[in-house]
Amino acid sequence: MGRIDQARRSAPRKDVTPVSVSTVASLENLAKIAKGGMLTEASTTGFLLIIPREHLVPLDLRRNLSLESLVGTKILVHLTELNLEISGRIARTRLRGKAGFEVGVDYSDEAPEYWRECLVDLLPAPGEIEET
Repeated sequence: MGRIDQARRSAPRKDVTPVSVSTVASLENLAKIAKGGMLTEASTTGFLLIIPREHLVPLDLRRNLSLESLVGTKILVHLTELNLEISGRIARTRLRGKAGFEVGVDYSDEAPEYWRECLVDLLPAPGEIEET
């Protein structure tokens, strides 16, 4: 593991009030990977998505117990409530049973550090937003 990888993993993570994701698409061919999910954690190096199995678009992914084939894929994620698109690269995946899949995403190299810090500050911590 290189020095950059170690530095990326040492960034403090922030649990956030889940933010809806309407689309996860491949940046290479704009093929839709998922039609929904939630962003549940963020740091200045990346973020964590929870994607229910039924929200996966390709049939072969829905039928599989692993999303390992997606690791390394450059993606574009649309955050519904913030009307924001974030690009990154899938760094890791993990099956969470009936909850679906956990997908760890590292920001793209083009995302400036100050922008990543602002995004983490902008995302609401659990309990910051009152339900009406």
